[in-house]
Order: sequence, then C-alpha cells, then structure tokens
Amino acid sequence: MSNILTRLRNRRANPAADDSAQPAAAVTAPVRGPRTRFGAWLGRPMTSFHLIIAITALLTTMGLTMVLSASGVYSYDTDGSPWAVFGRQAAWTIVGLFAFYVALRMPVQLMRKLAFSGFALSVMLLILVLVPGIGTLSNGSRSWFIVAGFSMQPSELAKIALAVWGAHLLAARRMEQASLREMLIPLVPAAVIALALVVAQPDLGQTMSMGVILLGLLWYAGLPLRVFLSSLGAVIASGAILAVAEGYRSARVQSWLNPAADAQGSGYQARQARFALANGGIFGDGLGQGSAKWNYLPNAHNDFIFAIVGEELGFVGAAGLLCLFGLFAYTGMRIARRSADPFLRLLTATATLWILSQVFINVGYVVGLLPVTGLQLPLISAGGTSTATTLLMIGIMANAARHEPEAVAALRAGRDDRVNRVLRLPLPAPYVPTRTEALRDRLRSRSGRPPARVEQKQPPKRARAPRAADRPVRRSGSAGAKQAAAGGKQAAAGGRYGAGQRKQGRRARTLEGQRYG
Repeated sequence: MSNILTRLRNRRANPAADDSAQPAAAVTAPVRGPRTRFGAWLGRPMTSFHLIIAITALLTTMGLTMVLSASGVYSYDTDGSPWAVFGRQAAWTIVGLFAFYVALRMPVQLMRKLAFSGFALSVMLLILVLVPGIGTLSNGSRSWFIVAGFSMQPSELAKIALAVWGAHLLAARRMEQASLREMLIPLVPAAVIALALVVAQPDLGQTMSMGVILLGLLWYAGLPLRVFLSSLGAVIASGAILAVAEGYRSARVQSWLNPAADAQGSGYQARQARFALANGGIFGDGLGQGSAKWNYLPNAHNDFIFAIVGEELGFVGAAGLLCLFGLFAYTGMRIARRSADPFLRLLTATATLWILSQVFINVGYVVGLLPVTGLQLPLISAGGTSTATTLLMIGIMANAARHEPEAVAALRAGRDDRVNRVLRLPLPAPYVPTRTEALRDRLRSRSGRPPARVEQKQPPKRARAPRAADRPVRRSGSAGAKQAAAGGKQAAAGGRYGAGQRKQGRRARTLEGQRYG
C-alpha cells in the first residue's frame, strides 16, 4: 500500500517524468509467454496442414468408436454378429483414407484437368442408378449401387465433382473477366441437371446438400447479390416442394411443427432422439452404456448417431464434438484465406461450407430444430460412401494447405517437416499463372492504360540569381576552352536527354502495369 501511495505522490509532483517513463516501461514489459508461443505457432507455415490432419484423425477415430458402440445391437439382429456394421464402416474408412492420400499427392493442374471428366462420369452414374435392376430401391429412394455386399451412393460422388468442376470453371472465368452470362451458363444448367437426377431418386437430403454447394460456389466467387439471392430462393422453393410432395416427407414436417400430433408414428424417431439426449445429462451414461440403441431409437448408428453421442458421452462429449467441427471450420477458412491460387481458395471455402451445412442439418433435426431429412453426420455416422467422399474432400483441403505460399516457400527451402517426411509427400509447386493468363493480363494492362494527360502551358519561371557555386571560375585559356566545349555538347544534347527521360518514364509505367495488372 505504501508503494502505491509513493507512486501517486511522485506522479503528482512530476507528471512529465512519469509520462516519459511509461513508453519505456511499455517497451520493456515482457509479453506473456503462452500467448506469444500460441501466436508463433499459428504463424508457422505448416500450421494449417497440421491442423487439418489432426482434426481429421480425431473425427475419424471418434466416428469409428461411436459406430461400434451404436451398431452392435442392430448388427446382431440383422447379421447375427455385432461387428458387421462396424466392419463395413472400417473397410470404407480404409478406402477413404486411401482416397485422402491420393488427393493429398495429386498435382493441382491434374485435378483441374480431370474436373469436367469427373463431373460427366458422376452424371452418368446418377442416370444409371435410376434404371431398375441396376439401382437398388431402399427406404423409398432408388439411390444405391450394391456390389459384393457393399453399397455405394453416386450422389456423394456428384457433390465432390460439382464442387471441383464449379471451382475450376469459376476461377478460370474470373481470370478471364468473363461476363455474368458466361459464368452462369455452363455451371448453373449442369448443376440443375444433377439436382434433377437426385430429385428423381428421390433424396431430399442430398438435394439440399448439392444446393448448398452451388450456393457456396456462387457466393465465394463474388457474383452479384441478386444472382445469389435468386439461387437461394430457387433452392428453398425446391426444398419446400419436395418436403410436401411425398406423404412421408409431409408427415415429418407436420410432426416437426406439432411433435405431439403423431408421437408413435412419424414423430417417434425425433422424440426418442430427444429422450436419449436428455438421459445423457452432463457427463453421459458411459461409452457403450446407452439404452436408446436397444431398438428404442431407429437408425441410431446412422442418421441419429449424435443422440447416442449425447446419451453416452453427455453434454461434455456432444459439445466437444461440436467444438471439433468448429475448429474444422476455422481451419478450412484459414486455408482458403491464405491460398494464392483462386481455384484452391474457392474450392476450400465451398467444401468447408458443405461439410458444416451437413453438420448443422444433422444436429438440427436430432435436437428438434429442423425436420428430419436423413442427412448423415460427416465422419461420425455409419455410411460408407459418405465417409469415403468426405475424406477425399478433406484430402483436397489438406493439399491446398500444403500449397499456401508460406508453406511452399518453407518446404522448397528445405525445412524439415515430420508429417511430410512420414507421408513421403512431394514438394508442392508454387502457384504461377499460365502463359495465356499472363499474356491476357499484359494485353489488358496495355489496353486499359489511362490516356495520356495533355500538358498545359505553365508560366515561365523567374530566373534566379546564380549562386556562388554556379559562378564561372577563371582559368587558363586551354582549360576554359575545354570547359566551353563540354558545355556546348551538353547544351546540344539537352533535348535528347529529356526525351530519353520521358521514354524511360513510359517504359517504367508499362512494366508497372504489367506487374500489377
């Protein structure tokens, strides 16, 4: 206390000295260690890559654990073994990890070359799945291929193909400064065709997911707001029409609006999910100790696995899972913001929005905020094709993280990174615009150069008195003659020097326009 009073007396007696001492104290004051270390870690070149790898590993591990816990009773009832669903999920996870590794090593230019071919192939698969005898009808939707006991959903592949091809198309057209019609005509009709094929199955959840991908591409490409709003209105109207077109969908909507209307019918599943969440409490009943999976909650291992997470792990486990997805959102947007390639920037932002929209829809209808749509929780729900395609998409995002300018510079400078060394990844190539883009930018900079300004006549400057340093010095005859001859040459070349200076200025302006476009 005495020290505080002494400081106050000194401040009143000599305020100037106290003010001058404050900046020095602020400069010499040490910064907190943990905050500095955390900021330094975030500023490292490979932080985005390490984050996306760690989050994917945690989500995949948690998903396999919860599928094993939630599917044991269902697997024993249907296949006679409690490991059947988990075995299929583990097999599809291995396929997804292989796809993740392939996408991680794939060059960006090769990815862009295969974009349209992949989208065309996915549209062909969407057509084939509608053919009776080829596609399998399940739960009122013909959207599955079943080969050797493994089911595959082609609409999951179509979502990735649409995202990659749309990002490639919009990034190329933005570089060309194409008109609005040229940017919309190839993309929107093709997306409408894919959406119509998914609606014909019918599959409301996949239709909403593809609509979110299309809206994300249009939004992050920087198209006018009226285009985005009109597309958003079309997607909402289509979803509303599909929701009431079929009897079971309209029953789900009615049970969502009035949960007590049909508690033992269309509203039974959603009601049991909320009961499971309520039974979990704060810390849950323990892993594997939940009761909802004992045929009280249908599809507990698939669409409603978040209810099992809340029942067995409690509010703490459910909140931790949501925090993981929030960290995934931060990492995805960080990669998009730090990417120099417009294609990777647009693709990463759209993929992040797509995965988060699925999380929002799934958790929303489990807790009762949205009507049931049947959309799975990424990397957590039991769904082989969904898990494999999500891992493939995250592999593309991890590839984009390695192509951040700082990461490319660090890796190509020989900086040792343990994850890259273990995975034996090649060195990423820096983003360099193609020759066509560079030539187009150069021509655009020349044609778009502002017109030359008309030089106005300025009033003549007053002649100033010569200074002492400018006055001629008397010398001998020969020295004076040489100086006079040199002065004459300089006076004769005075016009040429000014012209050369103007030419040099034009050339500098031209080079500057080429560099900044």
